[in-house]
Amino acid sequence: MVEVHREVELKFSVGPGVEVPSLVELAGPTNDGQRLTQGEPEHHVLRATYYDTADLGLARHHLTLRRRVGGKDAGWHLKLPGEGSERAEVRLPAGRAGGAVPQRLQRLVRARTHGDPLVPVATITTERTVHQLFDATDRALLELADDRVAARRVLPLGGSGDARGPEVAWREIEIEVLDGGEEVLAPVAAQLGARGLTVAPHTSKIARVLQVDEVTPDADRTRGPRRSAKSSTSDVALAYVGDQLEQLRAQDILVRMGAPGSVHKMRVATRRLRSALATFRPSFGPEVVGPLRDELKWLAGILGEVRDAEVMRERVLGVLQDGSAHVRLSSDPSEAEAEAQLGSAYAAARDALLLELDGQRYDQLLDALETFMHAPPVTKRGRRPARKELRRGVAHEYAGVRRLVKQAAAATGSQERAELLHDARKAAKRTRYAAELASDAFGSDARAFAAAMESTQELLGQHQDSVVLRERLRELAETTTDPSAAFTYGRLHALEEARGRETEEQLPAVWARASRKRLRRWLR
Repeated sequence: MVEVHREVELKFSVGPGVEVPSLVELAGPTNDGQRLTQGEPEHHVLRATYYDTADLGLARHHLTLRRRVGGKDAGWHLKLPGEGSERAEVRLPAGRAGGAVPQRLQRLVRARTHGDPLVPVATITTERTVHQLFDATDRALLELADDRVAARRVLPLGGSGDARGPEVAWREIEIEVLDGGEEVLAPVAAQLGARGLTVAPHTSKIARVLQVDEVTPDADRTRGPRRSAKSSTSDVALAYVGDQLEQLRAQDILVRMGAPGSVHKMRVATRRLRSALATFRPSFGPEVVGPLRDELKWLAGILGEVRDAEVMRERVLGVLQDGSAHVRLSSDPSEAEAEAQLGSAYAAARDALLLELDGQRYDQLLDALETFMHAPPVTKRGRRPARKELRRGVAHEYAGVRRLVKQAAAATGSQERAELLHDARKAAKRTRYAAELASDAFGSDARAFAAAMESTQELLGQHQDSVVLRERLRELAETTTDPSAAFTYGRLHALEEARGRETEEQLPAVWARASRKRLRRWLR
């Protein structure tokens, strides 16, 4: 896993002759009357070369890749957008000047570059004066960087080298939190605003040079046509596929960096893609849709191995740590043993996933999805108006859920019933996705139906989680050499059996609400 640095900062535009107040003045008095001091200024000259694809595939998605010399953090930097004023940064050593972008960084951005080469797109020289704010214990709280910037575009000339654009120059200040969260910036930002300074119009220096902040998501080449009630079936499907492909690409880099929740989101996008291709299979050539669905199933499977291991670890340890479960004493060693076993399983699954994401098969899947977006093999049925085909697709998926729920209710064996309920969960999920896809054409009716299917899916998901957890607890009990740990696992297994029965008992009522006729009237 790569090392990630978190940055919380704000940028402000400053005129060339403006005198910036001290950080002590900007921060104002502390709530506890603590004395703040500003350190001696430091001066640096930072020279950076920025890299991107020829069509600015990174910058258009607010990713910044540079090699910088000078200052305290010289090296390769890959910056990713975060929430609010927060950004994440991956750092690697600078290496030799003129060297290629490190393979490690190239792999991180592969889903955005599409395999296109990364080339210099701009050079930026910054004369920086840095001030730091310290509390009474000499803890650095904030840093103010007063930057005078000179930048140039680098324009590739085919095989004949590069040309540099005209120089642009400006001044800006960056306020960065060194210890604390975004709330530390609020009083400083308010004071700067009161003095007439405005937040910089661009998210980064390179965004200003390349003029990419105003690019909308619709400009992304993976996006399909926009949906409307009058759209053709293929247009509706392609727009949805484009949205999910964009989500898959957005989560790719976060998965590689180990961001919380990213594996789950990437898996959901993969499943939505596969579900859409299933629902609209007649709208496109089967020779393309079939292999795509097979490969998406493969990707969802390896993502699922990581997600399931992650959830399993959280669930088992969560129950072990829950005093209300009455399953362990404070000296019970089963928690440490379970954490070691489940943590090892998670690490192995994650390593396997990263190996596949760096492999040719995954690259080929991304390329095939993009080719599908650009040159879809639309059939005659795919050119028809979407409303009728949407109804047909959702109704077909719903019929599958209804059949499976009915079969599960009639099943006499617990194993058979568990398998049928698992299949019903997957069918409910496909139906939900299909209804969400139809919401642009059918509005609130489709959204209400999708929400009803989601409630069924969630309950059945809880049941399946219990089934899988019981199996894992059985494996832990069989492999442990500690009798007390084996007893704990057995007790947890019994609790999960009870939880599974509870979800089965709740299903008739949940399904009755989800399958009400008024929720399905738009399908007639």
